[in-house]
Amino acid sequence: MATIDRLLVRLVAESGSDLHLSAGRPPFRRIHGALSPVPGEPVMTSENVLVMLKEIMHEANIEQLMAEYDTDCAYEISGVARFRVNGYCDMHGYGTVLRVIPEVIPSFEDLNLPEVMRTFCMLSKGLVIVTGPTGSGKSTTLAAMADFINQHRNEHIISIEDPIEFVHTPKKCIINQREVHRDTTSFARALRAALREDPDIVLVGELRDLETMEIAIETAETGHLVFTTLHTNSAATAVERMIDKFPEGRQNQIRSMLADTLKGVIAQTLCKKIDGGRIAAFEVLVVNTAVAALIREAKTHMIPSLMQTGRNDGMQTFSDELTRQAVKGIISAEDAYIKAIDKVDIETKFRLAGLSLDFKKEAEQALRNTQMARARVMLQTAQSTLAADPKNTEALCAAAWIMGSSPYVELRNGREAVKLAERACDLQRDRDPHALAVLGVAQAEYGSFRRAIDATNRAIALYTQANESAKALALQNRLNLFKQNKPYRDE
Repeated sequence: MATIDRLLVRLVAESGSDLHLSAGRPPFRRIHGALSPVPGEPVMTSENVLVMLKEIMHEANIEQLMAEYDTDCAYEISGVARFRVNGYCDMHGYGTVLRVIPEVIPSFEDLNLPEVMRTFCMLSKGLVIVTGPTGSGKSTTLAAMADFINQHRNEHIISIEDPIEFVHTPKKCIINQREVHRDTTSFARALRAALREDPDIVLVGELRDLETMEIAIETAETGHLVFTTLHTNSAATAVERMIDKFPEGRQNQIRSMLADTLKGVIAQTLCKKIDGGRIAAFEVLVVNTAVAALIREAKTHMIPSLMQTGRNDGMQTFSDELTRQAVKGIISAEDAYIKAIDKVDIETKFRLAGLSLDFKKEAEQALRNTQMARARVMLQTAQSTLAADPKNTEALCAAAWIMGSSPYVELRNGREAVKLAERACDLQRDRDPHALAVLGVAQAEYGSFRRAIDATNRAIALYTQANESAKALALQNRLNLFKQNKPYRDE
């Protein structure tokens, strides 16, 4: 039994998803999205971590870790779970993160997958992309789709992964799973070879480079069904990311190829459930005739608008799905808002659904209070310095600046700001451009805009003489405010 098994068994028993080991701190685990130290475990050394990795990794992975400073592999504890393992080096030594891969492949129902994804699984050819940030469950979704195909179709599936995560047992399909760096040298090489292995369906763990991306598109174009993943935040940006990967001279060709081969994009993100655990929210783009035309004509920025009106085709936006889950009480309205990509759209959806946005006002008020408290401490520090040293020009300018430019009315005092700034300028004999710039802000707050303009112009002249053009330019923008009889706010 490997030394690390004890921690991994405990992680699975506690419904955790990740185990973090690194030098200089105790083991950490992630449970329902939250990181916390494993109770009762000592601080680890780099040597501790390396010993644990040597017990579970192949020699080739250890050699790669030492030569290239990171490596990926899979590890299995029979009857418990499989784990995706990443070993790495950081400034303190060796570290590793192990992610739990359940032994049982979740079903469509387990993952709450949109119904249209069954349609994607029954396609005869084309490209289907699952996208989302790291740790959002893309591999799990891809595995569930592969398992659905395995149960309902009689096909040959080839998967190319790094490392192999979920292990598929053949049901109706023949399944060959190949691991990069163990069974093949690269995604691109394995994908190119797959075309000579009589595949019906090809699963590519990740489109990591331009070559793999190009071969995947060509594979779909030659009459195969290809499933793969990307790292983008939304369905529409996945299309843009693929096109932008190619040189400008080839982008029109790739747009045309994608318009013909891309069948769907599923974007996902994980949300915390109110009653504990996590649930995925999905955005779905179905590439119909209208979407294909936008891709071909380089109008991908219009795709989100089409998704709003494409519900009959199975399309849904994050705003739609997150609002639905919040209305049902599965996730909080606040978490739904945080996870949304288009904040304006989800606010509209919330209002239509009768969901309160009070949490947003509360968060804004809390942020305001924090920022104002920080500014108040800075002001008090400057005032304390002046009590001990009334001629401290740095403290004079700091206090005047806060009183003259603070976005919080509670801290502003134009009259006092002018007094402090004038004292700083007198001490510097009007030769310090910073003190003059502060005086301009203070005069504007006091309502003396002509004097504010005069002080700012003198500051600009001094900065220009000192060849500090960037500072002079910044003051020009401030000067324009004063000419409109508007004070400056340090937002």
